[in-house]
Amino acid sequence: MSPGSPSKAPAVAAVDWGTTRLRVWLVNEAGNVLAERRGDDGLITAQAAGFSTILEGHLAAMGAPEAMPVIICGMAGSRQGWLEAPYVAVPAPIGAIFAGAARVPGQRRDIRIVPGLAQRQADAPDVMRGEETQLAGAGLPAKGRHLVCMPGTHSKWVLVEDGAVAGFGTWPTGELFSVLAAHSILRHSLGEQPKPVAPGNPFFQRWCEIALAEGGDVTSRLFSIRAAGLLQDLKPDDAAACLSGLLIGGEIASASRRYGKGGSVVLVASGGLGALYTEALGLAGLALRAVDADEAVRAGLVEAARKNGMIAQT
Repeated sequence: MSPGSPSKAPAVAAVDWGTTRLRVWLVNEAGNVLAERRGDDGLITAQAAGFSTILEGHLAAMGAPEAMPVIICGMAGSRQGWLEAPYVAVPAPIGAIFAGAARVPGQRRDIRIVPGLAQRQADAPDVMRGEETQLAGAGLPAKGRHLVCMPGTHSKWVLVEDGAVAGFGTWPTGELFSVLAAHSILRHSLGEQPKPVAPGNPFFQRWCEIALAEGGDVTSRLFSIRAAGLLQDLKPDDAAACLSGLLIGGEIASASRRYGKGGSVVLVASGGLGALYTEALGLAGLALRAVDADEAVRAGLVEAARKNGMIAQT
């Protein structure tokens, strides 16, 4: 097959633009990845350097055609981003979310940003940006009730019923870990730079089980980590494992109370964090189907490009 054949030619750039990180993929009409770039020039950097400047720099380095369209998800569409893409209110069909993609004005390319989701309940307001695209690419069956867990700095749990987002909740587990480790009394127990926590660490498992058994009441246990360092010679890396297990177990227990215990969970995650949640969900007695987060966001961006006429429908 010749280099200029359709399967070898990039058709659209798919961009996941986070707060601190940026990922760009060139994909062809079939949705296959032809090139990839990653960088530390997320929202925070782009606010100073310019969104267009950063994007065009990556595209030029990848040899992207000048007229090639771009589909973006994530924080580039936030109020502090390139262009605020209005939220779509839930409940909303997953397939209809992408119809609200906002076009960035004044660009020589067709650049569109996927909207986030908003839950406008008076007693449970919530928002997401980026996770809706992962959700669309997670391969959920069109029928039935599905509970999806997407771990991260701000973990999302999403209830999907018959192909529509019925509701969701945010647990800032990753942020809590960072804040407590660096800015609370626990910093004396964890040290300056604890090693990444392994899912097989017995301290992680035990403290996760504690949080699950106590229904997620983690605040009453936090100081025990400090006390264990003073009284039981708990080492910094093991203290980090205790805190991680406690917070992740608490998140799962809390989400289970909200959405119902038992059943199964679709876990959309990658790397070490995915391994920790796989272990914790198993300890909670929940069956799971694992979906790679990188693959999900790419698949979702390709679907968004199709919905917006950037590449042909399959």
